[in-house]
Amino acid sequence: MMGKYILNQETQKIELHFDKAEYMALSDSIKSEIKSNFLWSGKAGAWVSRSINNHWRAEQVAKKLNLENGGRVGERLSYAEELERKSERAEARAERYEQYSGNAEKRAEILQSDFNKYRKDLSWLTQPILAGHRGSQSFARHKEKVMARYERGFEEYKKSNYCQQRAATARATADNSKLKNKIYLYNRIKECNKNIKVYQDHIASYEDALYKVQQGEQLKNYSGELLTEELLEQRIAERLNKYERENDKLEFFENCLSELGGIQFSKENIKVGYIVKIKRWGKCEIITAGPVNITYKILDGGAAGGCLTDPYAVIESIIEEKETPRIENPFKVGDILCHFNISGNHIIKAYQVIKTTKTGVKILQIAVENGVPVPDKFIGEVVIQKKVVQSKFSDFVGIYHDNWQLHKYITKEENAI
Repeated sequence: MMGKYILNQETQKIELHFDKAEYMALSDSIKSEIKSNFLWSGKAGAWVSRSINNHWRAEQVAKKLNLENGGRVGERLSYAEELERKSERAEARAERYEQYSGNAEKRAEILQSDFNKYRKDLSWLTQPILAGHRGSQSFARHKEKVMARYERGFEEYKKSNYCQQRAATARATADNSKLKNKIYLYNRIKECNKNIKVYQDHIASYEDALYKVQQGEQLKNYSGELLTEELLEQRIAERLNKYERENDKLEFFENCLSELGGIQFSKENIKVGYIVKIKRWGKCEIITAGPVNITYKILDGGAAGGCLTDPYAVIESIIEEKETPRIENPFKVGDILCHFNISGNHIIKAYQVIKTTKTGVKILQIAVENGVPVPDKFIGEVVIQKKVVQSKFSDFVGIYHDNWQLHKYITKEENAI
């Protein structure tokens, strides 16, 4: 096949350029594969890939067609320019859908106008249809047409509502309201940093492979294809392009976040026990404050009592700086800790504390005979180290093992006291 495929850097998409006659001569299976991975663009006069960043499948289709690699054309837009163009297209799309909606509503009004006029006449609604009467039969046919037009009017109203919804979605895209959301920006920054690290690793790997090939070593990819200098240089160029785009996005999102005041809260100024205001949930209590995320308990509304984990970006303000007292270790060496069944009347496993620290314990499994734990009769060989914690959902202070609370065993004599 005579033709070529190119990467349009302005759109970040693969384009297939070949004659219509050549397309018509293709088998149905190849045509289906093209349609699955590409859309026809009359403006570009080419098949344009559905994919934006990962073009592996699109390139495989181009190779099946034996198209020549035409390289790159155009200049890559900055991420800000990409968003601006996307907003312009979304705005135009919103205007089109609003026009469609208005047209459908007008058609609905016209279709239902006859019935809305006749419905005021009770005799028109209740007039009986007489069999064999020419005038009555003519009226029946007229009434059926009016009612059919009335029903079609509802379909037009449905189209109008659908187009209004699509217009609203397009308006939201055009407004870029997400860029005013700190959580959205934080997640995009995190995503960009992750992708940058991946691309750096890929580039380093390809450069290492290229050096080996240049030294005469033969390397193959996962499919058994022999790696050439040309192929490796192409892969390096692709990853560099993605790396530069991701860096551009990162800078853009960081600037947007900076304009909103950045993320004001972190582990340095948020402590366990603080009462804070969180967007969407309102008043919440900080349960844990880690290096990246917080866990908080919702205090107000229908979701009160629920616990969630989110980045610090969700915090809008501090309501009360009330730190939770440090948890004291309630256990001593020799204590027996048990994993009870749900009813609490049967011991499934028992452990004995063999060492304590300020914040935790080391335990070892012991035997349970006739439903009673046997001290010092160790059956486990692995020493388990656990930290004493406060439950997020109750007043329980202790340790968890295999997601089960371990409760201190109390003998009948101790219980009687």
